[in-house]
Amino acid sequence: MSQHTARRGGAAWALVITSVAGFMAALDNLVVTTALPSIREDLGGALDDLEWTVSAYTLTFAVLLMFGAALGDRFGRRRMFTVGLTVFTGASAAAAMAPGIGSLIAARAVQGAGAAVMMPLTLTLLTAAVPAARRGTVYGIWGAVNGLAIASGPLIGGTLTEHASWHWIFWLNVPLGLVALPLARLRLAESHGSGARLDVPGTLLASGALFGIVYGLVRGPADGWTDPVVLTALSAGGALLAGFVLYSSRAAHPMLPMRLFRSRAFAGINAASLLMFVGMFGSVFLLSQYMQGVLGNSPTEAGLRMLPWTGMPMLVAPIAGFLSDRVGGRPVVAAGLLLQAVGLGWMARVATADASYAVQLPGLVISGVGMALYFAPAANLVMSSVRPEEQGIASGANNALREVGGALGIAVMSSIFSAQGGYESAQSFVDGMRPALVTGAAVVALAAVAVLLVPGRRKTAPAATPPAGQVSAPVLESTTR
Repeated sequence: MSQHTARRGGAAWALVITSVAGFMAALDNLVVTTALPSIREDLGGALDDLEWTVSAYTLTFAVLLMFGAALGDRFGRRRMFTVGLTVFTGASAAAAMAPGIGSLIAARAVQGAGAAVMMPLTLTLLTAAVPAARRGTVYGIWGAVNGLAIASGPLIGGTLTEHASWHWIFWLNVPLGLVALPLARLRLAESHGSGARLDVPGTLLASGALFGIVYGLVRGPADGWTDPVVLTALSAGGALLAGFVLYSSRAAHPMLPMRLFRSRAFAGINAASLLMFVGMFGSVFLLSQYMQGVLGNSPTEAGLRMLPWTGMPMLVAPIAGFLSDRVGGRPVVAAGLLLQAVGLGWMARVATADASYAVQLPGLVISGVGMALYFAPAANLVMSSVRPEEQGIASGANNALREVGGALGIAVMSSIFSAQGGYESAQSFVDGMRPALVTGAAVVALAAVAVLLVPGRRKTAPAATPPAGQVSAPVLESTTR
């Protein structure tokens, strides 16, 4: 990296640009869910078509995350970030102007591909721009924005659909992308990974494994777990995953070195991230339906009532990042996951067909604080568990595991819900939702146990000032591997 490029980057600009990009990518995971009835009315399509307007994005996003991170490491993180942002912005405009359900699904798939290149590089670019001593606080703000996007997707989608039109859930991305693109080119510093050639066999194995697993998890609740296509997808995905692990253990320059998982820090935080998203995504999926279908709230009202949960990251996550700088990320993340589990358990206990908002509120607040305490320190732990040249692929792997966790959470929660209840009546919905939420709480509590695998913080000598143009290694969370 040249001195000119190094000077170009600034922590404040990097935080703004990467937070906006991360918000856009995370928001589109769930923003379309509350707009599906309006989309069907305008564009037609069967139930499967509507499901694919959600799944097409999730599938390409999850499948290409590690590939996107590898492209950034090889060809330049800022360069590939702008490519991903351009693709995402253009696909958002195409989705807004889609003349039919097929073209909308295709645009959503391209959106997911752009997000897969853009999203893992946001954290890598931010790490390169921020001094080590300030990363926890900055990660807190970045995590707050991303957490808010994930949790407020249904609210934003419902509000825009209800008061404007469903097209605006996609048009919203276009001006944000058009502003972020020139800023990224002018204000972000370029950086690279190891410079090794792309691992084509590893990329194909990882992408095929993620495609099979995520496709099977997405289609399982709708088509049935004994459906031949679902079984084939899950079996093939599992076989390819085993092949990827075996290949990466022996390859000279693998896309994702398996030795990283010998690090207790890397293995522990990634296990916790997977389990956290299993519990959180599945619970949000059911609770948003509960507030609308059972308690009779409109999409906007349901989103507003969930603000004590969904809005809490904006208030607490920056504090969580600050605390992780002072006491280390492990205790903050573990406390957040335990609070999230307690909150989900509370909501399972008080859920009835006519529950008042007052009895739900404590659970929503506790869950919101817990989620806020998780996001920023978790990002800190991921990035500080590897060397600087490995941060891109580490971010990609962590994001891929989160996406798989989200798909798995919705699949598991939907299966428990269907086995214990259903949509026949309000009471039937509650009968299915309560055991699903208890399961979600147990899974998130297990994530807290996984965090305890991460070594505690230990003092290290201050790092020497690197030569101009070089990025220093992260030292926020010094851990024993």
